[in-house]
Amino acid sequence: MKISEIRDLLNAKVMTGEDILDHEVASACCSDMMSDVLAYVKDQGVLITGLVNPQVIRTANMMDMVCIVFARNKMPTEEMTELAKESGIAVMCTAKRAFEASGILYMAGLSRNAED
Repeated sequence: MKISEIRDLLNAKVMTGEDILDHEVASACCSDMMSDVLAYVKDQGVLITGLVNPQVIRTANMMDMVCIVFARNKMPTEEMTELAKESGIAVMCTAKRAFEASGILYMAGLSRNAED
């Protein structure tokens, strides 16, 4: 699935990463606990979260994720947006709750593992 499709499915606003909207991703995860993302996530291209702090961008970058979706109308700070730009990560914001966003993306074909 292309990042642009995620944007459309979630009716999300792109904050950064317009240049990589054609990038393909095969899986996603949803967590507000970055320690869980670091411990359990493997091969996910998209992180869905309601946590808004720079550690989210750093965690996604460490895990080679290419897209972060902030749920519940959460907006990244300017510092976070700049960090995401430097890291080549697309950042989007949606009004949907994380559970709903995860379900929509799952039903559209994203899984929890790239090989699923």
